[in-house]
Amino acid sequence: MIHYTCDLCKRAIDPQEDLRYVVKIEISAAFDPVVGEDEDDRDHLQEIQELLEQLENSHGDQIGDDVYQELRFDLCPECRKRFSKNPLGREVAKLLDFSKN
Repeated sequence: MIHYTCDLCKRAIDPQEDLRYVVKIEISAAFDPVVGEDEDDRDHLQEIQELLEQLENSHGDQIGDDVYQELRFDLCPECRKRFSKNPLGREVAKLLDFSKN
């Protein structure tokens, strides 16, 4: 039998009694087009070749996490509620935007 544990509170999740929620987070680098370059003058094959050479000369794992990452978490019902209310983990006082007087 597979055992599940909530990745936030570490409570065991019994699939017979509790709902288990799966949170998937996908993080990818946003590449904006270069402004100011004339598209007609670009050598796209040369740019690809240069990128491939850079990948060969560096640590592939480091570049991979910087460009793309996929995360997966199991949550119990209580932690799912908390996560849904505040998915980025911001402080509550900042969310409410209290004045400083």
